[in-house]
Amino acid sequence: MFVFLILVIVIGYAISWYTQAPEILYIAVIFAITMNFFSYWFSDKIVIKMSRAIPVSPQDNRELWNIVENLSITAGLPMPKLYVINDPAPNAFATGRSPAHSAVAVTSGLLQILSKTELEGVIAHELSHVGNRDILVATIAVTLAGFIAVLADISFRMTHFKGGDRDNKGGGVLMILAIVGIILAPIAAKLIQLAVSRKREFLADASGAMLTRYPEGLASALQKISGYAMPMKHPSHATSHLFISNPFGMPDAQRLGSGRSIGFMNKLFSSHPPVADRVNALLGSK
Repeated sequence: MFVFLILVIVIGYAISWYTQAPEILYIAVIFAITMNFFSYWFSDKIVIKMSRAIPVSPQDNRELWNIVENLSITAGLPMPKLYVINDPAPNAFATGRSPAHSAVAVTSGLLQILSKTELEGVIAHELSHVGNRDILVATIAVTLAGFIAVLADISFRMTHFKGGDRDNKGGGVLMILAIVGIILAPIAAKLIQLAVSRKREFLADASGAMLTRYPEGLASALQKISGYAMPMKHPSHATSHLFISNPFGMPDAQRLGSGRSIGFMNKLFSSHPPVADRVNALLGSK
């Protein structure tokens, strides 16, 4: 959060210096705080609507309801709102600003291919996201990353129309630094967001395994999910980091058992850790 705030201030300062408009810096900081507030209160409703999820009652799917209810009690969490997404791609996500305002959604494809113990592993993983406050962290991260990208784009366009004293040597150097900062800031923000997402996935795997006391269930579920390479019907880049698996489909190199190594750059720009790494962590493989 501190690094994100620094990036906002740097971009705001670069624009305000270049355009000789100090008020732009204050506007940038205030807007970032406002965006955080909005995402905190309304992110769960937005994500559910974007995912086309349908509410589930105990009468609709008693087994799924019982699994979520039992694991919620075990974890000491309130029963979250439960949703199903009509999609053959196996996937799931959790959302909500706090345990008291949380929701868990699973796809119809997930319910079809997983056994009960595997489904328990996935639900435990999602409930761990809720208990660890990962949803709040991820929502703020993606909001700030998006805001920085928009701010940088606006800034870059403004540099073509307005500027300060660029005739002197020092001003020219500062102008170049400002433009470089505007270009690199959204890339840095995106890398921070992706790194946060990957770390929280590992944490949720570990917490979910502790909750069920059966890490093999989640490991097996991840193997089955990774074997389904097709994307979801309505994926969104804005919400992809929330899912247990990439909703755009998993590249061959990221699927378990592909026999292909994953390069450093691919890992760096991925919102999810490689499935093989997650399974190895769960099963204690070296």
